[in-house]
Amino acid sequence: MTRHLTVAERLAAADKDLLLADIANQSSWDQFLVEQAVLAVGQARESFSANSLRDLLPELGHGFLGAAINALRSGGLIEHTGRMVPSTSPATHGHRLAVWQLTAKSQAIAAARTARREQAA
Repeated sequence: MTRHLTVAERLAAADKDLLLADIANQSSWDQFLVEQAVLAVGQARESFSANSLRDLLPELGHGFLGAAINALRSGGLIEHTGRMVPSTSPATHGHRLAVWQLTAKSQAIAAARTARREQAA
C-alpha cells in the first residue's frame, strides 16, 4: 500500500522544488556543466569538497553548487565519506563542508566513457 504524503510534507516538497529552481535561475552556468565539473574533480581525486571546486568554477549563485552536489548525491553518483572540512571561503567563516567521493556507479560510468573515447581515437 502506498503511503500518501501529509499536507505538510507536500508543502515542504513544493517549497524545496521552488527553492532549487530559484537557485538554478540565479546562475548563468548550466547545472549540467557544474555537475560535470564535480564529477571530473571526483575522478581526479579520491575525495573532494566544495573547496575543491571553487577555483574551477566562476562565482555561482548562492547555493547553486550545493544544489548540483545534492542532485549528484540523490542520483547515486557521489556519496558522503563521513568526513567534514572547514570552508576556505572567507564569506562562510569556516562553515563545515561535507567531503564526497564517487560511488561505484559513477566510476563505472566514467570507465565506460573513457573506453568509448579510446576506441574512437
